Amino acid sequence: MEELEKLKIHRTPLKKSSPATQSRRKGWFLFIALVAGMAVIYLAFTGAFNPRVEVAVGTVSLSYPAQEYTLFNATGYVVPQTKADIASKATGRLEVLEVEEGNHVEKGDIIARLENQDVLASKERAEANVAVARAGLLEAQAELKDARLALKRAKSLIDKKFITHETYDAAVARHDKAAAAVQSAKANILAAQASYQEAKVAVEYTFIRAPFDGVILEKYADLGDVVAPFSSTIESKGAVASMADMRTLQVEADVSESNLMQVKVNQPCEIQLDALPGERFRGRVHMIVPTVDRTKATILVKVSFVDLDERILPDMSARVAFLSKALSPQEQKPYTVAPSSAIIRQEEQVYAFRVDGNQAHKIPLTVGKRLDGQRVVKKGLQQGDKVILNPPDDLPEGAQVTAKEDS
Repeated sequence: MEELEKLKIHRTPLKKSSPATQSRRKGWFLFIALVAGMAVIYLAFTGAFNPRVEVAVGTVSLSYPAQEYTLFNATGYVVPQTKADIASKATGRLEVLEVEEGNHVEKGDIIARLENQDVLASKERAEANVAVARAGLLEAQAELKDARLALKRAKSLIDKKFITHETYDAAVARHDKAAAAVQSAKANILAAQASYQEAKVAVEYTFIRAPFDGVILEKYADLGDVVAPFSSTIESKGAVASMADMRTLQVEADVSESNLMQVKVNQPCEIQLDALPGERFRGRVHMIVPTVDRTKATILVKVSFVDLDERILPDMSARVAFLSKALSPQEQKPYTVAPSSAIIRQEEQVYAFRVDGNQAHKIPLTVGKRLDGQRVVKKGLQQGDKVILNPPDDLPEGAQVTAKEDS
């Protein structure tokens, strides 16, 4: 019996939970239920319980009316027709550089200066020689005046036989010699003045000036560099800077031989620059260069800008549309266009499905004419909007979609 007593399981009576503990448990249960409810509501709101529809989408873009009148397109680059590398006719070390890239200069402005102390000294010496020559002329003229008076006295005396013929001949010779000295002094002045002008030109050669109005494009030399007219040494610079007249910018486009018959001088064009994709510039054919590039089978056509813009810079890549007619001011404004397959008409209502995030929203539209697979949108969509192409008939408002770009 004692062994049976040992095998008995003695159960400890459970303690009854206190009211505070039960209250805490209920609070936790309510919190968990609230969080779970909110999660369910969020998932339902975001459509997580609804299957997503895979759709093809297109982009609303801008279209320019010029596309309707474009005969063909050609590519090229912006090139200034007036451009120069500015150099000096003298050789020397660059002492002053007055410009930087982008500076506007006018014709005659000093761009740089070479060391010129030696030529300045030569100029001053030449100027002094002019003064010496002029003083020599005054001296010769004074001698001629005295010789003329002496000859006059000798002539009156020889008529009265008061002097010998030898004395008279000496007076004549003196007069002639004085007259020749005056002519020599005048010639010396001309020679001195020529030397002075030569020295002035030599000084001027040390000043490098702008040959026309324009903009500095690039600097080739810095202070201390040796500048030589023909860059005769390895370390010398042939030019100080390059500049261009921005008023002469034109697009030099390569036109295929097959399109040559569609090009004529003064033909209207529309120019698009890769650097300014949202802009279109009016142009006209300025020149057809009568030379064919046999390697590319193209002809160079120069197209000038009708309206210049300070944002246009040399060497920008450009695309030129050659037009069949000039555009009116209204036709120069772009259209907002959407793919025609995105436009849906139901009874009197026209609309499209715009994709915002992962949801499709039905947007009422006001549309215009058709343009080569696209439709002009006057109201309802903006450039860059994504629209569903060929949307399903049963696609509801706010449907969850997976966008796939149309290829």
